[in-house]
Amino acid sequence: MNGGMSINEFKRSIWSHYRTHGRHALLWRKPAHVHDPYRIFVSEVMLQQTQVSRVEVKYPQFIKQFPTFRALARARTSEVLRAWQGMGYNRRALNLKRAAEVVVREYRGALPRDPALLYALPGIGAATAGSIAAFAFNAPIPFIETNIRRVFIHFFFPRAKKVRDETIMALVRKTLDTENPREWYYALMDYGTHLARIAPKNPNRKSARYRKQPAFKGSRRALRGAILKSLLKEGAMNGAALAHVLQEPRERVESVLEELCAEKFIVKGRKGFSIAE
Repeated sequence: MNGGMSINEFKRSIWSHYRTHGRHALLWRKPAHVHDPYRIFVSEVMLQQTQVSRVEVKYPQFIKQFPTFRALARARTSEVLRAWQGMGYNRRALNLKRAAEVVVREYRGALPRDPALLYALPGIGAATAGSIAAFAFNAPIPFIETNIRRVFIHFFFPRAKKVRDETIMALVRKTLDTENPREWYYALMDYGTHLARIAPKNPNRKSARYRKQPAFKGSRRALRGAILKSLLKEGAMNGAALAHVLQEPRERVESVLEELCAEKFIVKGRKGFSIAE
């Protein structure tokens, strides 16, 4: 650690910024949402890889359409994917529905508090399991995500390179407010967002985990999304028709179709491929 800042100074800085500039108006931080584990679960999955501004629009719509784990579990896949349109990373939507099915089947519709059980749900990694436990249950669980990583590197490792998460985690544990972990994590994430706007260079470039984000346009991920969007709009289509509509090589389209079938996003029938129900 070479930042020269004490733990107490660090905590004062984070809390001071939060009191003045914290994003207190975010819907999923309001009491009606904070005390509903389902709503926190949905918001944390949405926030995994999507800008807050987009989640602010989509989250209330999604909650209105699927207000509980039971409502989401019994929904058709096509309904969930259609509601998810515009969020990207459609696998999250599919995993969200599958997770709801597990919660209903194994936990009678009540989200478990144990981070290990949360981690076992479809699509939930260690960071998301920790964030759900912290925000839904105010549990003092140490975890690291992008904004938290950015904050600790900025304050404690300004001249370092290849900072490992294990090193950061030690500081996360040391600074964790065990009496009020929920708001402490709010404060950390808000400061991380602040740094993303003002820092001349992203501090996360100094992380050992840093990888440059590949271009979306023309990527396989973009084609996956375009295929699902077409099937949601048009219904069943075969590979040739999709290749024509999307102006993509048929071999590439059919390769992605096989992938989507294997992941149970879509099924193949007499009339072609369609969204799985």
